[in-house]
Amino acid sequence: MGEEGEGERGKPTLLQRWSSSVWSVSSSGRLLWADKAWRAHAGMAFTQVAYGGYHVLTKSVLNVGMNQIVFCVYRDLVALALLAPAAFFRERRVRRPVTPQLLASFALLGFTGIFGNQLLFLLGLSYTNASYAAAFQPAIPVFTFLLAAIVGVEVINIFTKDGIVKVLGTAVCVSGAILMVFYRGPSLIGLGGTAAADENVLAGTWSSNAYQAEWLTSTMLQYGVEPWHLGVICLIGNCFLMGAYLVIQAPVLIKYPASLSLTAYSYSFATIFMVLTGVLATNGLHEWALTTTEIIAILYAGIIASCLNYAIMTWANKILGPSLVALYNPLQPACSTVLSTIFLGTPIYVGSVVGGVFIIAGLYLVTWARYNEAQRVLTAGYLEPLLVEDPPAPKTEGSSFRGSIDP
Repeated sequence: MGEEGEGERGKPTLLQRWSSSVWSVSSSGRLLWADKAWRAHAGMAFTQVAYGGYHVLTKSVLNVGMNQIVFCVYRDLVALALLAPAAFFRERRVRRPVTPQLLASFALLGFTGIFGNQLLFLLGLSYTNASYAAAFQPAIPVFTFLLAAIVGVEVINIFTKDGIVKVLGTAVCVSGAILMVFYRGPSLIGLGGTAAADENVLAGTWSSNAYQAEWLTSTMLQYGVEPWHLGVICLIGNCFLMGAYLVIQAPVLIKYPASLSLTAYSYSFATIFMVLTGVLATNGLHEWALTTTEIIAILYAGIIASCLNYAIMTWANKILGPSLVALYNPLQPACSTVLSTIFLGTPIYVGSVVGGVFIIAGLYLVTWARYNEAQRVLTAGYLEPLLVEDPPAPKTEGSSFRGSIDP
């Protein structure tokens, strides 16, 4: 019993793992940002720019009469066709054996963050409208933050300065995204366009005439649930599932650190779910026919917005943690606005600029709080055991954490 207790105390927390991978201590005792951290933050910024390009491209070339479920099926198939061989060859020497428990985790990740996330957004958008769907997206970091705190993945103590700064930074970041959706103000660059056009850029890919599940509508109407309320429920579920995906993924990455293979396995299950849904949601082979512009949109969506972005998100989640990864999501409407201004001539308004400043400020506050936490953890004597994998040393009096951990 005593040995088990020691073993439990010897296991590093996720905060200690993230701290050791993000920060290092110089010879003078100063805390330095590790190279991985810079690349993770840059990678997450790139994913939001890539999503912004995805929104602009599909807005300009995609025929909105296409069945959106079919689009998602093709998108996931393209992503899986690239992820599977890349993961097989790149990580074949570091990949760990897959257990039934890991397969169940991969299936859950595929269902929540890929299949369920895409499907609920389409349903929610079809029952509400583009601006309403955009207004819900800033809830993703909030759900991630709350779920991470509830399950213990993220260390949040609101009675400490760092905990307060984390909450404040999250609130500032989300407020900036909400401001971009609801407030425009005067035009700073370009001539003011129609509200509907601007809403489509912020909302992302789809117009409000996306795929509707008529069987779901009729079933809910029997219980007194109106289509609009059903759309709201779907959008809340979309944000919740994306937050759950990031939170569930963090501990799975400890057991299975091959991030590219983990993404490929998750996409395998998600693609199976989406193909089955596509078969049930279509009325004939004519709905699977593609035009040239739709093929271009699908290739971009599958290669960049799905394959590359999800691979980067999974890798960054291993280094930064789910809450910080989710906080980059509000940058997506900002990137969409900038790219649509460059390529489509959409004007930039005061609300977009102020909201963008809020988002960046919120990210800085959370990163600064993480820095303080890492400094406290690493200077407490956790750095050496976290970075060096030596054989377990006998526990001595006055030491609370020794030994090696899995990478």
